[in-house]
Amino acid sequence: MTSFMLVAGGYTAVVDTFSATLCSLEYEGRPLIVAHTPGVANVDYRGVVCAPWPNRLADGQYRFGGRHYQVPVNEPEKATALHGLGVFRDWEVMSNSNNEVVVALRLGSDAGYPFSVRVEARYMVSRDGLHAEIRGVNEGQTAAPYGSCPHPYLVAGSGCVNDWTLELEADHYLSVSPQRMLPTALTPTAEGPFDFRSGRGIEQMPIDNAFTGVAVSSRGRCIARLTACDGHGALLSWDPRAKWVQIYTGDHLRDNPRGGLAVEPMDCPPDAFNSGEDLVVLDPGAEHSLSWALEAF
Repeated sequence: MTSFMLVAGGYTAVVDTFSATLCSLEYEGRPLIVAHTPGVANVDYRGVVCAPWPNRLADGQYRFGGRHYQVPVNEPEKATALHGLGVFRDWEVMSNSNNEVVVALRLGSDAGYPFSVRVEARYMVSRDGLHAEIRGVNEGQTAAPYGSCPHPYLVAGSGCVNDWTLELEADHYLSVSPQRMLPTALTPTAEGPFDFRSGRGIEQMPIDNAFTGVAVSSRGRCIARLTACDGHGALLSWDPRAKWVQIYTGDHLRDNPRGGLAVEPMDCPPDAFNSGEDLVVLDPGAEHSLSWALEAF
């Protein structure tokens, strides 16, 4: 395990090769994410890269190309496989400099995912903030199911999630089963409790849901804006090819619950290996990328 400090334009980030983790990000000393200590087991998945699937996979099972596959169930209380196979593994350093690092992990050795996919995570800081990308490349001879997401917990300023305002222009969200947190229905945000289209305080509301139909800004990006009482905050933007974003208030974290808001742009929704919804299928030689950025305001 190796960690790197990236510095540019008032921004400082620390990236760990273990789980390709963004361990910290600050702007002029102000934290923009909940920090994680490099080299320490990340039981709350803060800042990790989730691939080759994001979120939860029911029973750790799926069918693809007419075959049945079983991956390890690492969330036994819900009987799901959580956050893919890239977590809790050490990624290889491909390149690094004072303000950029690229790490990679080659998949395919797991019986439950025997597809030769290389996943790369790139982090770069500049005066505009953090710029990041997750790229999956199929180096094998057969098609592969794929999806990814980053997993930062945003910090707007002083206080906690209860004190901050979220703005997210999304048309729909996924309702989930309370026992397993797996999708049950797609619900218009206007008809449920999670209408953040015009910005509203999160207060004590628990959220652990995926949103879709996110508006595209004039910059050609989807945006989630988290604001503290003093008007400062953190803005996360991403490529609209990632049609989903998971929002989690961190109620059940083992360390510092509700200390940050997880904002996770996703290629596909939870359990997409089974539903097929927006699932990325990588043909041999094909690649897919998810770009995202985080800046202070």
